[in-house]
Amino acid sequence: MVFSSFEFLFRFLPVFLVIYYLIPKKWKNLVLFAASIAFYTVGEAGYVLLLLASVLVNYFFGRAMYQTPEEGRGKKQLLLLLAALGYDFGMLFFYKYSGMTDKLPLGISFYTFQSAAYIIDVYRGGIPAEKSLVKFGTYLTMFPQLIAGPIINYSEVRLKMNGRTVTLQQFEDGLKLLVIGLASKVVIADRIGMLWNNIQGIGFESISTMLAWMGAFAYSIQLYFDFLGYSLMAMGLGAMLGFEIPRNFFHPYISKSVSEFWRRWHITLGRWFRDYVYIPLGGNRKGKVRTMCNLLVVWALTALWHGASGNYLVWGASLLVLLMLEKLFFLPYLEKSKVVGHLYLLFVVPLTWVAFAIPDVKQIGVYFTRLFPFFGTAGAVNQQDYLRYLKDFLPLFFLGILFATPYPAAFYKLIQRKWLGNVLMIGLLGLSLYYLAISTNNPFLYFNF
Repeated sequence: MVFSSFEFLFRFLPVFLVIYYLIPKKWKNLVLFAASIAFYTVGEAGYVLLLLASVLVNYFFGRAMYQTPEEGRGKKQLLLLLAALGYDFGMLFFYKYSGMTDKLPLGISFYTFQSAAYIIDVYRGGIPAEKSLVKFGTYLTMFPQLIAGPIINYSEVRLKMNGRTVTLQQFEDGLKLLVIGLASKVVIADRIGMLWNNIQGIGFESISTMLAWMGAFAYSIQLYFDFLGYSLMAMGLGAMLGFEIPRNFFHPYISKSVSEFWRRWHITLGRWFRDYVYIPLGGNRKGKVRTMCNLLVVWALTALWHGASGNYLVWGASLLVLLMLEKLFFLPYLEKSKVVGHLYLLFVVPLTWVAFAIPDVKQIGVYFTRLFPFFGTAGAVNQQDYLRYLKDFLPLFFLGILFATPYPAAFYKLIQRKWLGNVLMIGLLGLSLYYLAISTNNPFLYFNF
């Protein structure tokens, strides 16, 4: 059961919301906790006990570990911290990297990072250990962001766990975010993703250079609007429940450098690595050599977080090289430029996504010989093949480029409280439901992580 499905939109969500709004405040956490477990069970019944085990382990370790900042931290707290993190990352490693299981539990990468953030913050004394098992379970399993984030720190929702109200305006704003996220997914991401699917079906050896570049840009747009769509729907659902879920994207494709791009892309994951890996290692405070080493560790872990296959290592290594070159040489020039930085970003980022998208490292090499035919010995192909797809996908490229900029969001802010804004939302919802009705089920891409 995914957000972009009739089952969720017209069965699960309405029934849940009616119960949630009618129930007294003191029971809202319990209802949300139970609904989240039910939501997960529908999608991944075989691993629901693993999710509940994560709740119990981190709850009890957090309670046993917590000391106030005045009391300090002793050996006991350190051992409990290591034991809890050992369990969290041990489970993640077993299911994701050991090769001993053939299926990855839904959302394990995301709820593991939330568990780890909670247990580290309790150890540091930044937040008190949650005394209520229901409140902690609600935080860790909250269905709007359980499967693919955003990654929420407990400090961001702790006060709301003690009591929250949802105004009519909050509900309306959340519903509109839900519609915008749904449209991002089914109107743009799923439709332009068909080009990438077609290219895979043709075979990389048989495509022209022009079609290869169209495929790289199409996948870049698909991945962005797919993940953005999920994140916006999560934020909208959170608002409808009385929570403020942090944003995960901030127009990354308008960046002037890869460094800036990754500050704007998957913001909560970047924040996690910054707060719990990069800064504890010393950040950029101990010289350039140490900074480069810290970046190496962060990007090695980022690549491994996505998966252990060779393409993710190639993807992470390429980004690390670009980031290091920028920090050592190019960044001042890119940031000063009004045009060159943007063109550079739009050239290199789709190349990195090619490595991200193709599981077989050998096939990555084949694809690059199509992107840059002067580096390979490519066989004869139909150099006009891209014309068959240009007519169908050119409007989607235009939409992807337009809505990757801040201008549509700025325009929407001007009209969102007016009748035109409501008409726009009704139109987006109708268009989204139409494409849902005529298409097959397309789960969010980040469900694989």
